[in-house]
Amino acid sequence: MTLLKDVKDPEIPVLTIEDLGIIRSIERIGERGVRVVITPTYSGCPAMNMIEMQIRATLELNHYHPVEIETTLIPPWTTEWMSENAKIKLKKYGIAPPQVQKRMNALQEEEPDVQCPHCGSHNTKVSSQFGSTPCKALYKCLDCQEPFDYFKCH
Repeated sequence: MTLLKDVKDPEIPVLTIEDLGIIRSIERIGERGVRVVITPTYSGCPAMNMIEMQIRATLELNHYHPVEIETTLIPPWTTEWMSENAKIKLKKYGIAPPQVQKRMNALQEEEPDVQCPHCGSHNTKVSSQFGSTPCKALYKCLDCQEPFDYFKCH
């Protein structure tokens, strides 16, 4: 539905919910009703309440009634659902986009090769697995010395 293409992620305002791939389905209910199924990027993501409010407001302003919004956790959201455009937007915004990680075994993953969004260096290291939001980790570039967020894979 093109009406929802401009609904922004409140935590990363350069991304839309379409960029993130969190809309699982949209279906009509009767003549003017809509049911939207969404999947959060993380279980308990605090931005989801705001996203639901924005979806509802956008649809109601365009005379859709009733509006039903359902959250589903199955299948769980994955960074593979993000558009390539979303990854470009993240980098321009100063957040390193998710990188595919190799599993070393069932319990361990190889550290991702995270490129600094400021200078392009791969000489980076994780400062904290917990960034400004649950979906991000904090990194530091060892070349330009700038800290930056990394959008974690999952």
